[in-house]
Amino acid sequence: MAFALKASSSSSVAASSAAASSASFAASAAPRGRRAAPRRVSFRGAAPMVAIRAEASATAAPVAGDRLTISGTFSKLKEQGKIAFIPFIVAGDPDLATTAKALKVLDACGSDVIELGVPYSDPLADGPVIQASATRALTKGTTFEDVISMVKEVVPSLSCPLALFTYYNPILKRGVANFMSVVKEAGVHGLVVPDVPLEETDILRSEAAKNNLELVLLTTPTTPTERMERITKASEGFVYLVSTTGVTGARSNVSFKVEALLQEIKQVTDKAVAVGFGVSTPEQVKQIAGWGADGVIVGSAMVRQLGESGSPEEGLKKLEELAKNLKAAFP
Repeated sequence: MAFALKASSSSSVAASSAAASSASFAASAAPRGRRAAPRRVSFRGAAPMVAIRAEASATAAPVAGDRLTISGTFSKLKEQGKIAFIPFIVAGDPDLATTAKALKVLDACGSDVIELGVPYSDPLADGPVIQASATRALTKGTTFEDVISMVKEVVPSLSCPLALFTYYNPILKRGVANFMSVVKEAGVHGLVVPDVPLEETDILRSEAAKNNLELVLLTTPTTPTERMERITKASEGFVYLVSTTGVTGARSNVSFKVEALLQEIKQVTDKAVAVGFGVSTPEQVKQIAGWGADGVIVGSAMVRQLGESGSPEEGLKKLEELAKNLKAAFP
């Protein structure tokens, strides 16, 4: 299913966004899950579609590797024989002031890369915990502009790269080139856009490269081998290996298929591979690291501690405790 990038009406934007979400996760048969609250954040809804040319370069120059890039971070860790710890939280839950503090806490706990989710009303790749978190953030009026303002203030104090996790609609509303420029100016180092199929990432990769941003692409347990090879070739920063079919969310165990998938990917690329979706415990971190992953992503467990606590202070304390326990499990 192709993403209709040249649509010009607002209805086409909505249809295109849904089509992209469906196409991206069709291979893993991800269920839609429950719908988030009907309230819509400012970047959702009738937005003018920018003209996107399909002939945009698919071979943009890769982002230079250094300490401040995601790929540079992975290279440094590999030299040291270490595995990347990549926590994920949702911006604006319980509020942006707490998010700013949480980013600093995660950095102080030894995070190697941090993923920050932009709250979105229809997060099709996310399970109940992250959906609920995004709903809480949106209900409190969190906007993309608010998130970017917060990020711009916090990034200078962080010692690790920050990757923004966002769905495609917010990017389309602002225009790809403008979005990339705004994100780069805020100090973001990379992007994860889960609802855009590989075939429609040319313009994203081209504009990201122009702004020295690394666009991370995802592969799933049911992605065909030939397609997986093309995804690994196109991905920058690292290759995001989704550990299971379905949506995000803590699980009691990690599928043993992940070990075989890691070996398969590493036969066709030298790029770092990080495993995410369903990882929540130190034991799972050790298991995945032992299978040869270059990084482990922990999302729902982090989001739950921060957003479902009795107070922001309690949430930050629980987040710090979890982050320290997880970090201690890394080689």
